[in-house]
Amino acid sequence: MSPAISKPFVGHRGYPAAYPENTLASVEAALRAGAEYLEVDVQLSRDGQPVLFHDRTLERLCRQSGSIHDYDWSRLQDFRVSYQRQADSQTAGYPIPHLSELIGVLNAWPQVTAFIELKRISLERFGIAAMVDTVLQQLVKAPSQCVIISYAQDALAYVRENTRLPIGVVIDNWAERTQPSIAELEPEYLFCDIDSLPASGSLAFGHSRLVVFECTDPCQAEAVLARGVDLVETFAIGEMLSAYKGKNAAGTSTD
Repeated sequence: MSPAISKPFVGHRGYPAAYPENTLASVEAALRAGAEYLEVDVQLSRDGQPVLFHDRTLERLCRQSGSIHDYDWSRLQDFRVSYQRQADSQTAGYPIPHLSELIGVLNAWPQVTAFIELKRISLERFGIAAMVDTVLQQLVKAPSQCVIISYAQDALAYVRENTRLPIGVVIDNWAERTQPSIAELEPEYLFCDIDSLPASGSLAFGHSRLVVFECTDPCQAEAVLARGVDLVETFAIGEMLSAYKGKNAAGTSTD
């Protein structure tokens, strides 16, 4: 059994409760709040540059047409990521970061682990080898801090065959964990939608650490952690860490 994690929360796309997701502002805010784990999403621009972005289109976050792969990196630098509620405000938003910028942040926070999710839209567009190799060129600058995760198991197989980096399989339903292909990968992590978990009983997946998403309810997080979950992904990393610290402090005897 893996040792318990002192701060069992992952800043899901950084700290979206405070700053727009997958921006450097969001990532740095999560770290300042005490996060020791981060998760970000990576796609490739039209000219093959790895950037942090989640959605298949630019509409929700940048209010632009098209997708990341429709634009060169030089053009993407003109776009700004903001909350939808900021559309008519004075807030200019935040730049779409290049993956190299995240690596620079990780170099300054050597105790932090980053889960780097390879988005399927880019794998479909550019192919597994091209995308993975591009991402790996950046991760060599912080190899001990990075874990590659994805829904695309064939991409994770390529990572496993070509590197020593740990990997994480992402699934939407707890029942999917029994797929033979997942067992063959022997992932260090398994990511699963929290809403798909059974209502009771212990939770575990072989020797893999179990990570669930998405949760902003401290009571729900406490319940699944007690059942064997190792890490909880959250958009509200500061609030969840504060609640967890407060609970542990309240439960510590001073006699």
